[in-house]
Amino acid sequence: MAPSTRSPAMHEPDADDDWFSDDGPSEPAAEPANEFDHIARLLRPLTRGDPVALDLMDDAAVLPSRIDHDLVITKDAMVAGVHFLAGEDLDLVAKRLLRTNLSDLAAKAAEPYGYFLAIGWPSGTTIQDRETFARGLAEDGELYDINLLGGDTVTTSGALVVSATFLGWVPAGDAVLRRGARVGDRLMVSGTIGDGWLGLLAHWGEVEDTDGSLVSSYRLPPPRLSIRDALRAYARAAADVSDGLLADAAHVAKASGLRVMVDLDRLPLSPGARNWLSAQPEAGEARMSLASGGDDYEIVCAVDPTDVAAFQAAAMAAGVPVRDIGEFVEGEGICALFKGKDITPERLGWLHG
Repeated sequence: MAPSTRSPAMHEPDADDDWFSDDGPSEPAAEPANEFDHIARLLRPLTRGDPVALDLMDDAAVLPSRIDHDLVITKDAMVAGVHFLAGEDLDLVAKRLLRTNLSDLAAKAAEPYGYFLAIGWPSGTTIQDRETFARGLAEDGELYDINLLGGDTVTTSGALVVSATFLGWVPAGDAVLRRGARVGDRLMVSGTIGDGWLGLLAHWGEVEDTDGSLVSSYRLPPPRLSIRDALRAYARAAADVSDGLLADAAHVAKASGLRVMVDLDRLPLSPGARNWLSAQPEAGEARMSLASGGDDYEIVCAVDPTDVAAFQAAAMAAGVPVRDIGEFVEGEGICALFKGKDITPERLGWLHG
């Protein structure tokens, strides 16, 4: 993981450029001599001794092949104030970066293998900030058994930007793609829907969150890696719910050349979401908001109707409930139903610029 030779030199933090905290800058600690020292002290331990990473002392990693497996690759980038809360604790930023990428691997029914990291540190970033970020990577690296394999770090005059490229293995031909749904397949979704969006509102003080579960769902979404065997066995197509349930179900339908009908009456909801829903004057619009808010990182998939019970049993055995919430039919697009009425909105979820 060689540092960029084109990036400006890191300067000592000034009182005016503390981006991370509204409370003012922390007392700066002694900085390592250069970026190579940062890598050696903070990032090399994240490889957990994986020989593929070459101790982060090279400009590349050398990956072995795996017989009878396909390599799945996914990449996400996050910008401060856009994809995570401005001023968020940097260990949580690191964990969110890992988990959102792991969610993409989960949707493909892949086993995580390793990741490459790129960071654009704002000028004035302190060593404490970098240590906090590295701690978050280390904790979730242990939790999800995932190793850092390489990457790059630079400094920037703008906001913090973090990006990760994740690799995963899946038995040859068994990756679950967005395309593959068939007419009559049931639309299934894992976990609960709407907690990510409500968690963001709760952070802003707009939604009651007495036990903190909603905010936690937004900050630290659990990737559904445990159901990969169930997905391989029963799912014909799948996606993770990042843009919003309706948007991501529509992605699967479009890739499969079909139309999808979503029954909003059947949305799986957490206690926090049910409490919020009970206080809303218009139940249909409220359920629409939950289904289009995004940041749930659940798995939405297509399953043959004869396999629904078996899929539910396999997923529950892995600790994750899944629910039947709709059907794939001939046509194109999406139809959101509430009490039998079509209330499909124009905006289905998050739109990437």
